[in-house]
Amino acid sequence: MIEIKSPSPREAFELLLAGNERFVFGKPEHPNQDAARRAETAPGQRPFAVVFGCSDSRLAAEIIFDRGLGDLFVVRTAGHVLGAEVLGSIEYGADVLDCPLVLVLGHDSCGAVAAACAALESGMPSAGYVRDVVERVTPSVLAARAAGRTEPDEILVEHVRHTVDLLLDRSRVLAARVEAGKTAVVGLCYRLADGTAQVVAARGIEVTAESAR
Repeated sequence: MIEIKSPSPREAFELLLAGNERFVFGKPEHPNQDAARRAETAPGQRPFAVVFGCSDSRLAAEIIFDRGLGDLFVVRTAGHVLGAEVLGSIEYGADVLDCPLVLVLGHDSCGAVAAACAALESGMPSAGYVRDVVERVTPSVLAARAAGRTEPDEILVEHVRHTVDLLLDRSRVLAARVEAGKTAVVGLCYRLADGTAQVVAARGIEVTAESAR
């Protein structure tokens, strides 16, 4: 039997926050990472959250949230930029697998954000398909600067919030689930140095000051 069957969006969110707290304080429990869990989940999966994050090698979701096999449906792209295949993957996790939570996970020192800032300043586009990533991050950089937010952390927050809004603007499936109270979408900014994650956007769930760290 799968450990987490049908948590509410709030319960799923608190499970991730609790796991991150264990990770931050160096007390991980490594749940659902043994042979028994492997056999248990082999017939099918029932994750309790979709994590859409940056592809950065330091942003391994199962580690920083202290979870295991079958817990998280993870989708990652550089700079957590959205395309049709990404939206389809997230919709699959939320609607087909019935995940009550979609988490957008950004982080400080993001190379994609830095590249977008550099391209704007130099006027020189990136090479190859990296250019496509940079172009998708650029609107967030421009929006942050237009609002007078020019520090890297401020631009990151804007990019995470922008990604949350894009998900709900472009995906009718996800927007309908949020409206019905079936799924929440939360944006987090992760700090590489200390492992903490701060809530910067939330749709379909109330976030307390304590939850936002």
